[in-house]
Amino acid sequence: MDFIDILKDIMIDYNLNQTQFAQKIGVKQSQVSEWLKGKSKPGYDSLRAICKALDISADRLLGLKEY
Repeated sequence: MDFIDILKDIMIDYNLNQTQFAQKIGVKQSQVSEWLKGKSKPGYDSLRAICKALDISADRLLGLKEY
């Protein structure tokens, strides 16, 4: 599973749209849109913010373990 699919699944699991997700992790909605389109990928700080804000493991976010 690639990052786009993982991110979409997480957003569905937490019932968050792009704007809500962006606010929760402290980035602009346009940045989340870029991630979902595959035009860019989050850096370390954003990955860490996602894990902390949603209380998920980096393994899940990076696709290292199936959930």
